[in-house]
Formats: sequence, structure tokens, C-alpha cells
Amino acid sequence: MTTDCKYLIIGAGVSGLTFANFINHDDYLILEKEAEPGGYCRTIYQDGYIWDYAGHFFHFATDKVKEIFKNRISSEELIYKDKCTKIFYKDKIIDFPFQTNIHQLEKEEFIDCLYDLYFRKNEEPNDNFTSFLNMLYSKFGISITEKFLKPYNEKLYACDLNELDKDAMGRFFPYADLEQIISNFKNNYKGSYNSTFMYPKNGAKVFVNALLENIDLNKILLNEFVIEVNAGDKYAITNLGRRINYEFLINSSPLNSFLELFKNNPDYSSISKKLSWNRVLVYNLGFSKKSKITDIHWAYIPDQTINFYRVGFYDNILDSDKLSMYVEIGLPAKTENESNEINIEEQLALTLENLQKLKIVDADNQLLSYSTIMMDPAYVHVDSDLENLKTSLKSELEMHQIYSIGRYGDWKYCSIEDSMIDALELSEQLIKQ
Repeated sequence: MTTDCKYLIIGAGVSGLTFANFINHDDYLILEKEAEPGGYCRTIYQDGYIWDYAGHFFHFATDKVKEIFKNRISSEELIYKDKCTKIFYKDKIIDFPFQTNIHQLEKEEFIDCLYDLYFRKNEEPNDNFTSFLNMLYSKFGISITEKFLKPYNEKLYACDLNELDKDAMGRFFPYADLEQIISNFKNNYKGSYNSTFMYPKNGAKVFVNALLENIDLNKILLNEFVIEVNAGDKYAITNLGRRINYEFLINSSPLNSFLELFKNNPDYSSISKKLSWNRVLVYNLGFSKKSKITDIHWAYIPDQTINFYRVGFYDNILDSDKLSMYVEIGLPAKTENESNEINIEEQLALTLENLQKLKIVDADNQLLSYSTIMMDPAYVHVDSDLENLKTSLKSELEMHQIYSIGRYGDWKYCSIEDSMIDALELSEQLIKQ
């Protein structure tokens, strides 16, 4: 079985679908290994609850991206919210980010944080930090780092923070200098790249459906994925034995697994093995009644005795009458030799116990429905030492008219909109060729 196309797109997530929208050509084919398009932007409708594969909140700022959704989604389908994010810290609930709200701590802890912040070691010249952890200590001092920034990010990334690059979170890290922190004692400084968000009443799938409006669904091959790529002869082999001859190959699948498809190029496989990431186990939970927490959209939990690092409240966003939430648990990447699977039922029981400890649910608030998702990869571990190698790799792939884009294809920490911009810019580049 042989198929020919000009543009072979791997992955029907946001990046792949955006590229197909903008390429202005009908000779494309999209391969999607799952049974439906959307990638991590899929939505689950179950027992009256609406859950996404993970917490997705949208802050589109680029005109061309905004225009897609403005023309295809009615404003009545969207909810706009002023973001309310908190931190469950010991027996208090304080505002996020931690570093600009230390004045909300108990007096002794506040003094510790302010003292260590003021007398922290001088920052490295030219911000030449050796790791993410080194950056945290240098910028925020011992107390802020050890009370929140270190334990929380260890739970999030499921690794030693010395292994992460100083810019692991890029512009998404809520930096704040001493002046901003002190100013926030009286002024409400959010310290974040956004203060509002929008969310579809029927979940993130609404945005995926909008992208699908301009795509020939017959050109999306579901439950089919590439098992081998021959860059020289420009063809791919799929799990169904199909050979696809292409002119351009656009990859939006995770770079680590994509590089393993080049069976005749061991160098690519060696690069793949240098990449690191972590998994996230997501529980979507539907309860019989509302929580006492009725204003928070999502919250961060640095306590390392609690198994999850973040919780989100769909019901507080959708203004629904029963608690509907997601819980995220960071896990290290599964090694080749790992034989023990995560016990989903044990983790669920522990999660429910910890939700009661945090007073998010009462003992009589019955769990009516739930779903479980393993995101793998979830967060890629950015490493500046690999950036030159990645740049060289991308240049070599482009010589064969192969392009790898998006959060996972380009192996970077970025937003959904950033992934869409990647696809938009690549389409504009290829149209000119």
C-alpha cells in the first residue's frame, strides 16, 4: 500500500492542525496515532462532567491566531475570567506567586524570607547560573526557595533541579525583583505573563473543532503512526504497512521518539537518548457537591507529603453546581528497565485522602466519576547545553525538508499559542518555496 502527498504531517494536535490550516494547499496527509484528533487538547464528557486531558487556559495574543477562533467560535461559547490562583501553604491559602506574597505568611516566616532575600548572595555575573536551582537561590534567597520554589518545582518536574537549565521555564517563570516584592506589600502585583484567560464552555476540544473546520477529515488517518522514516528517499512507513512518499515532512510528535524513527541514522538515536522529560498523571474528578472553595481556578501545593503538585477547579470556571476538578501528579520518565507500573487505584485513594487534608473536599462529598490520563512526555527538561546540538540537528533535518515544530516537536517549554505560531510561520516559509 503506497500513498503520495506533498505535506506529510505527523500528529493531529494543535501544531499539526494549525499547519494544515495555513499551508494553503490541499495535498497533505495527517497521521494521528490516537482514535481522535487534538493531542493533549482533547476533552472528556463523562457523567455530566467536562474535563480536559490537562488544565488548558487560553491567552491568545497573535492576530492571525485570534482571527481563527473569532471567526469560528461564537463568543457565547466562551467564558472570560480574571485569573484567581492560590498556594496551599501549611494551614494557609496565599496568593500566587509565592515570592511576591511573602507578607501573607506568618510573621516569623515573612521575616526569614525578607531577610534572606535582602542578604542573598550576589547574583552571578551576567546571570551565569549553573542550574535552575542555582538561579532560584541566587535570585530569591534560601527561605523563599526552600519554602516554596524548590519543593514545588521538584514535584512538578520530578527531578533534581540541578539537572534543569536556568531558563527551564523561560518567560513563564514569575520573576520578581526586590522592589516588586516590597511594592506588593501594598499593591497587588501578579508577577505573571497573564492576568486573564478564556475557556470554552464545552472544554478545550472547542478550539480543536475550530481548527478542524478548515481541514478535510478524510486526510486525517486515525490510529496510524510512523514507525520508520527514510530521509534520503523521502518516505515513511506506518504501523499499518503503508508507505507514504512525501515532499515535506512536518513533525509535531515528541522529538525523543521522532528521532528513533530514522533507523539508518544512529546519531539521531544518540541525540534522543540525551533528552529528558517527566510524566504527569492526571486525575479528573467529579464530586456530588461543591467544595467550600468557590473562587480559586487553580492552586499550587509545595508540600512534599502531598502526592500532587497542582489542582484545578473546572466548576469555578464553568460556574457549575458540583465540584469538578483535575489533580496533577509529577512522575519521572519511565526507564527502559522499569517494570513497576504506577498503581492508579492506590494513587487515587491517596489523592482523595490528601484532598480532605487540604479541606478541598469533606468526608461526605462523594466521588461520582473520574478519569485517568498519563501524559508522557508532559514537561520537557530544557538544557542549554543541548541547544547548539538541537540547532544543528534542525538544520540537518531541514536539508531533507523535514521540520519538527511545537512544544514537543521542538522540545521546549511553550504555550499552545506558541506552538500554533511555530506552525503558522513554517507554513508561510514553505509556501514561498
